[in-house]
Amino acid sequence: MDNTKNISLKAQVAELPLSPGCYLFSNAQGEVIYVGKAKSLRRRVSSYFVQSRDHSPKVRVMVRQIASLRYIVVDSETDALLLENSLIKTLQPRYNILLKDDKSYPWIVLCNEPFPRVMSTRRLVRDGSQYFGPYGSVAAQKAVLEFIREVIPLRTCRLNLAQEQIDKGRYTTCLQYHIGNCKAPCIGAQSADEYAAMVAMAVSVLKGDLRPVRSYLEEQMQRASAELRFEQAHRFKARLDALEKYRSRSVIVSANIMEADVFSIVEDGDEGYCNMVRIRGGQVVAVHTIIVSAGIESDRRLMLSLGIQHIMESVGGELSGNVLVPELPYEELFPGVKFVVPKRGERRDLLEFSERSARTFRAERLKNMEIHNPERHTDRLMEAMRRELRLEREPRHIECFDNSNLQGTNPVASCVVFRDGKPSRKEYRHFNIKTVVGADDFASMREIISRRYTRLVAEGAELPDLVVVDGGKGQLSSAYAVLCELGLEEKIPIVGLAKRLEEVYYPNDPMPYYLSRTGEPLKVICHLRDEAHRFGITFHRQKRSNAFLHSELESIAGVGAKSIEQLLRHFRTMKAIRTASVEELAEVVGHARAERIRTHFLQAESKE
Repeated sequence: MDNTKNISLKAQVAELPLSPGCYLFSNAQGEVIYVGKAKSLRRRVSSYFVQSRDHSPKVRVMVRQIASLRYIVVDSETDALLLENSLIKTLQPRYNILLKDDKSYPWIVLCNEPFPRVMSTRRLVRDGSQYFGPYGSVAAQKAVLEFIREVIPLRTCRLNLAQEQIDKGRYTTCLQYHIGNCKAPCIGAQSADEYAAMVAMAVSVLKGDLRPVRSYLEEQMQRASAELRFEQAHRFKARLDALEKYRSRSVIVSANIMEADVFSIVEDGDEGYCNMVRIRGGQVVAVHTIIVSAGIESDRRLMLSLGIQHIMESVGGELSGNVLVPELPYEELFPGVKFVVPKRGERRDLLEFSERSARTFRAERLKNMEIHNPERHTDRLMEAMRRELRLEREPRHIECFDNSNLQGTNPVASCVVFRDGKPSRKEYRHFNIKTVVGADDFASMREIISRRYTRLVAEGAELPDLVVVDGGKGQLSSAYAVLCELGLEEKIPIVGLAKRLEEVYYPNDPMPYYLSRTGEPLKVICHLRDEAHRFGITFHRQKRSNAFLHSELESIAGVGAKSIEQLLRHFRTMKAIRTASVEELAEVVGHARAERIRTHFLQAESKE
């Protein structure tokens, strides 16, 4: 293998996610030669590119032919297994010989017949029956079937239960009726409506909605408990717990959607990540993501339209008659194509799968770019914060203020400084409130803002790109008034944080602005607030502790401020002063004061 190509492949492998999914190896001609599944894509794929005696001759030959690789991220290992099976059947890779058979995964079918049965099958027959699955293993499928058959009395026989046959009285009850597993619709003991209600309950289980059957189970458990059949009551609960561990179906393979092209778009500034999921024969046969840019006047619809065009040029083929999109593109660009915007059901699930694939592609691309160029992450974050907070310049230097007091005592404030979205702890500052008496947070905020920026202006120091005030509209108004007095309202943007982190207030605007809950700017704002709280509370606790020490020592007659300072400097802690002997105290403050101090603490201990 060419050394340059080998290095390139290893670099791609190092950047793979640790998520479950499928990987596709292609040769120099672009043909897919192998499809595999993985619980962790990076760990599994990297194992092919290390020297190992465990590799078979076939694997060594295959690795030498690999020219490029692609991957598809899915939600679970089970979905990876199903997708692998789908891709192998479609692509027929050369080195997947053992998996080129017609093996199919197990489904559960609700037969299209009078008094329908719920059965296991591996064949999908288009006769109007409903299919649920596929299941990643027979064990999972059997667990669901056993649960349904135990708690929902549906028939399992193959009798033709057409109404005329029942009316003729041709059938008799069987063992399943006598042991309580069937209510004998074959002899008319159960009406079609009653049976349909039982079928609806089974369908809800197969669709993953356990609410109808949960109430049924609770009723059965209560009845069994009232009749002292505790083992049966426990069995109902255990069955429900076991069922919830399995997924009722997978978006990777569908019995209801045989053919579709699914497109989604994820925006990132003036770029978009467009993903396509192609469904043929009810299975995913291709997943493809590209980056599109619509230029200065970009919008979501235009990006989606361009993405669909570029992907179809890359992948080839015609668009399906069933094209699913998050919103309608510019349809005049696609004459004769019918687009559908799904709102719920399996089509919506497929659209969400496509969106997750696009987001994964974007996250991995950005992470890889940031590994090679860390400054790009900072630039992107600062630009995102500028847009999100509606600022004229990037907030490279942010200062956040917070007040802290306990019922008006020991009021303090904190100022934390962030540079390029990260804490700059050496620039943090504490403030003792000097001009405010009691718990007046607005006045306290006015004082610290005035002291901070009066000093910075006098020293000619750098002013921040953004000031954040923790406390909402009231605190913001107080701080903004000070900036106006100093003539800085046009030089320093300022915002206030409400109790809900995503709510930001701007001066002279009574309504809050809501930040995106999933964006990185909100994470920086959260970090700012947490740091301001932590830094302020730590200082406040320290000050309260020192005040308590001083107040207790000051209550001792004959012990003044100078003596207190000498004691704290020598003994460090109040505990050490409390336990010190008269002789040890006398070495610091003299014998007379030592006697008074020791007597004070002995009296306090006797009262306790």
